[in-house]
Amino acid sequence: KKWKMKDKRIPEYYIGKYHKYEARKVVEDFELSYNIGTAVTYLLRAERKHKTPIECITKAIAHLEFELEKIKRS
Repeated sequence: KKWKMKDKRIPEYYIGKYHKYEARKVVEDFELSYNIGTAVTYLLRAERKHKTPIECITKAIAHLEFELEKIKRS
């Protein structure tokens, strides 16, 4: 098995605790739109980046609202 060097550009709060999935790779694998993908990454890090998850959850909600607006315009 190849030893993988840790990418210092990826903060720990974007990497899963047990399986070490990176948030950006989850978003890419599911082929999410920009707004949905951004919301998912905010939610994945919500409990890990700040003292409380409020800021990340608020940002995620904003991006979900942006996506709803885009869908309604279509």
